[in-house]
Amino acid sequence: MHLSEVERLDAQERAAHELVAQHLEGDVADQAYVQTVEYDPDIPRWYVRFGCDGRDATTIYFDLHQRTLRYEVYFLPDPPRNQLELYRFLLQRNHGLYGAHFSIGPDGDLYLSGRVALEHLDTHELDRIIGVLYEIVETWFQPSVRLAFGR
Repeated sequence: MHLSEVERLDAQERAAHELVAQHLEGDVADQAYVQTVEYDPDIPRWYVRFGCDGRDATTIYFDLHQRTLRYEVYFLPDPPRNQLELYRFLLQRNHGLYGAHFSIGPDGDLYLSGRVALEHLDTHELDRIIGVLYEIVETWFQPSVRLAFGR
């Protein structure tokens, strides 16, 4: 008996859901740098909040879709000044980033985001994503604040 494409995708999504839930709510939640891991079943979305040196905390939003896991970090509010300089600065950073990119959201605020295909998702990839986002925030948050807010 062959599974239909829809059944295969549903099975893949269920397996990804279980993997993400177990890893984020287990191994990741137990790490000292992680402040909290929460799950909203209505979306479905996980929230992983961790402490940073360059800002109080950062939250990664993980959204599970049928074929991908999307992740996002709120980076900065819509900058009140020096927008062009800040956008140029962040676009230049995008050139060398792997697994995430800076973007302007529909609200005008700045985000870091990316996605991974479910067939490539495992615990090592989840850890890599968390590490990459942490490193980007630690490296580029304070210089971005200085550009956008003159602090």
